Amino acid sequence: MKRIVKAAVLAANATGLFSRVQIPVATGRSFSKSQSLNQMSGPVWNLGRLNHVAIAVPDLGKASSFYRDVLGAQVSEAVPLPEHGVSVVFVDLGNTKLELLHPLGSDSPISGFLQKKKAGGMHHLCIEVDDIETAVKDLKKKKIHSLTDETKIGAHGKPVIFLHPKDCGGVLVELEQA
Repeated sequence: MKRIVKAAVLAANATGLFSRVQIPVATGRSFSKSQSLNQMSGPVWNLGRLNHVAIAVPDLGKASSFYRDVLGAQVSEAVPLPEHGVSVVFVDLGNTKLELLHPLGSDSPISGFLQKKKAGGMHHLCIEVDDIETAVKDLKKKKIHSLTDETKIGAHGKPVIFLHPKDCGGVLVELEQA
């Protein structure tokens, strides 16, 4: 069946059946009309770049070694963050980072995550914002819940807040002041 489908696609391409299909390619940041109207009616703040993808790991040394020794990435030393209950290692990917998270004590939120997912896995996405306080106020008005009432200082020394996964398509989203 796969061969038939592949042959049909190749034949269609050769005869130009797909030549009229045009896919717009964004060359810059664009917003839908509803997004721009929504932002114009409330406080103005903007999303920035993806800062990092956080991965909970059961063995920080093993995970660090994989990214450094196997994949050749630049990997930081482990940094304990007792106020967040984690130790972190940053993996520099050039255009973004991976943040390897390991529990620091049994009260760590990462301990609970690793009890459910023994091998570890993606924990959250972190996206930069240009004005985190305005973003928090605006998101509260839009009924987007956060895990805390106020921002905290995150692993990069900047204010952060975590948005509840139930309001973010099942993904824990961290916003960080750019």
